[in-house]
Parts: sequence; C-alpha cells; structure tokens
Amino acid sequence: MNLFAPIPNDGPAALGARPLADRMRPRTLDEFVGQEHLVGPGKPLRVQIERDDPTSMIFWGPPGTGKTTLAKIIARITKADFIEFSAVLAGIKEIKQVMSDADRARQYGTRTIVFVDEIHRFNKAQQDAFLPHVEKGSIRLIGATTENPSFEINSALLSRCRVYVLNPLTEDQIVVLLRRALTDSERGLGPLHLEASDESLRKIAAYSSGDARSAYNIFEVAASLSVETRLAASPAATTTITDQTIQEAVQKRVLLYDKGGEEHYNIISALHKSVRNSDPDAALYWLARMLEAGEDPLYIARRVVRMAVEDIGLAEPNALALCMAARDAVDFIGMPEGNLALAQAVVYLSIAPKSNALYTAYGAVRQDVEQTGAEPVPLHLRNAPTSLMKGLGYGKGYQYAHDTKDKVADMQCLPDSLRDRVYYRPTNEGVEKRIRERLEEIKRLKQPVPKSDNKSRKKRI
Repeated sequence: MNLFAPIPNDGPAALGARPLADRMRPRTLDEFVGQEHLVGPGKPLRVQIERDDPTSMIFWGPPGTGKTTLAKIIARITKADFIEFSAVLAGIKEIKQVMSDADRARQYGTRTIVFVDEIHRFNKAQQDAFLPHVEKGSIRLIGATTENPSFEINSALLSRCRVYVLNPLTEDQIVVLLRRALTDSERGLGPLHLEASDESLRKIAAYSSGDARSAYNIFEVAASLSVETRLAASPAATTTITDQTIQEAVQKRVLLYDKGGEEHYNIISALHKSVRNSDPDAALYWLARMLEAGEDPLYIARRVVRMAVEDIGLAEPNALALCMAARDAVDFIGMPEGNLALAQAVVYLSIAPKSNALYTAYGAVRQDVEQTGAEPVPLHLRNAPTSLMKGLGYGKGYQYAHDTKDKVADMQCLPDSLRDRVYYRPTNEGVEKRIRERLEEIKRLKQPVPKSDNKSRKKRI
C-alpha cells in the first residue's frame, strides 16, 4: 500500500472530509443564490465584478449570507491571488507579511485580493496598516463584517471602500440551496440516496433564520442520522429525511441575535416602537426574540422603564410603578419565570394611553438651560436665614400658597427672561386630560382679579 497515494475524492467517506456548507459553496455568480439587489443583472456589485473594478469593498450582513463566497467568486473571476485570514487570529505581523508579499507580486503583474473575515475585530492600528497598500493599489481589500461598518471600521479605511449590505436569505432561497445539495452527486449528498419533502426543507430553512451555513449544518446532521437509521435496516434502500430527524438535528432553533451588535439594537428598537404604537402582539414577539436569544432581562427591564416615562408619562402614572415592579420581580424570582413579569409590563405599556408631553417638556427645558444664561433665582424665591440676606431682599414678596384661598399664589417662579415659557403641555389622553383641566384652572386662578370684581365681591360680602 502506498502511503502517498491520492485520497479518493468520491464516496461517502470523502463527502465527510469537508463540511457540506463548504463543499456546496457557489463557484460562480450564476450558482449564487440570494442578494439579487447586489448581484442581479445590472446591479451594482455585479457590474463592479464584470468590469473588474479594483475598488476595495466591505460586505456587511448577518452570518451565512454569502460574504466569503462572494469574495472567492470575485477572486476566481478576476484571476487574482486570494489570501484569506481571520481578524480573530491575525495580528500586525501577519498583516505586514501579507502586504509585503502583495507588493512583490504586483511587480510581476499579479493582483492580490486580501479577504479579511470579521474585519471589525481589528483594532485601529491593525486597520490602519492596510491604508497605504489599499491607497496605492497593492492589494484589493475585501472585508466581511456582521457589525455596522459606520461604528466598527476606521473612517479613513471606510472612505476607500464600497460598502455592500447583504440581507438574510429567504426561506425559499434556502430551500433551493438545500434541494441542490440533496441532489448534487459531486459535492452534495447525492451519493447517499436521500429524499426530503419541500415541507421538511422549509422547516430547516425556518430554523436557520436566514443563515445558509446554519441550514447546511442542520441538513448534514439530519442526513447523517437518517443514513445511520437506514444502515441498520437496508443499506440499499432510499431514505427520507423526516421531521423527527430534523428536530433531533436542530435541538434548539438558531436565533439571529448578537447582544452587543447591530441586531441587539434593531430588536430593542422594534420592541420600543411596537409599544409606542400600541401593538401588544408585536411587542410580545420582539420581547420573546430577545429573551429566548439570551438577552440580559435586567437590560430589557431598564428599557421598559424608559418606555414608561418617555411614551406614557402622566397619561397613565401607574405604568412606571408597574414597570419598576416587573424589574423587581425579574431580580427576585429570576428566569425564566421573570419572563412573564416583563411580558405583563410590555402589554400594559402597549395598551396604556400614550403621551410624550413630559419627554418633550424636558427636552425644551434642557435646550433653554443650554442656550440661555444661568439666570439668578428671583429674590422672592430665595431663602433668607440671616439678617444680611433679608436686608438684601431675599424672600421679600414671597407668597405662601397655603395661605391663599385656592392654594395658588399669583407669583412668578421663572426668571424674568423666561417668565412666559410653557414647557409642559399635557395631552387629552388618560390622566393627562384631568391634568390639562387642572392646569387651565390654575392659570385662571393666577389671573389678577379686576377691580370691578373686587367691589362687587365686597358688596356681596
């Protein structure tokens, strides 16, 4: 036996040498599925590839949407040297070595594409190391990131790249990929003689949350389980991948969520805006998406309290108390029981009357505080604990509200430059309707009484 003989490239043993997701990676744009807004006929990325435009680029999108695949297709089409490394493992030393090799290759007319996966994990110094080489064209940089480039990529490097946004694949697109893998005898599962209904493939697609790599991994495990079951019975028979096998392969659904990344902020934004729009069903859905993906429940509780004071306010004062109680419940009983306390809070906020009057009022006050001078406190509002302060007029003219008939004194409490400002304008929603009526009454009580009214009042007395 020759130890150095080539390993056979077919058969079930060879199929397991590389993951299905890697074996089924599209090699041409025609094989590529999804991202039609970028690679469809006449679309920007396809035009750039077909014109062999050497501009560097950043692919931004969720996992399993084709970022690495597109980079490899570009390298194949442009016949460029393709150097791939991960920002998780590489450092400045590796970057400098790659740049040096690319400079030498360029002297011989060879172009180099440097593909950096997880480029957002590079620090500023590491990202800066690419700048001169991108600038002079020694390399064509293609970065892949799941994070927002606006926050994670240096502005100098970002300005030299085109950013392309990749979307999660639809269930139909993932079913196409899985069906292709099922029947492909060269790279896929064709030699295993498996069958799967569209409903089963769609179930895998639903579990994968738009991530093709995750779908391939689930499919491969389900296929392996099915083959093991068949070998115990009849090796020559055709095996159907069942829903039960898929469930065993999945174990737990993959939820697209990153507690420190873009999706984290997208989903908390969706929760907040669903509450604001009085949609309890949507609010519960986004809440569950966060909780089931492992979000810190106390973070959600803090945001829920914020919703109570920003979007409900005094239209329903009990909302804040209920949200604080939900926070205490989460802290006291823990999870998963605390989920229901948060669910109760977001539903209550969703159906409560809405008002942003306090939010708007405080914003207007803050603007005045920032844009006007630090006005002195009117003398009549100042305390006068010493004779000197009394002599300076502190407290002179102060009216004690409780000594008045209606507990409202006609007394100016704002600085002179702001005396006519009205910040808080309650709505007609919920409790604020009563507050509005009370403010109108207070305003009326503060109006000076005409002299004629005083005379008539004395006659009546």
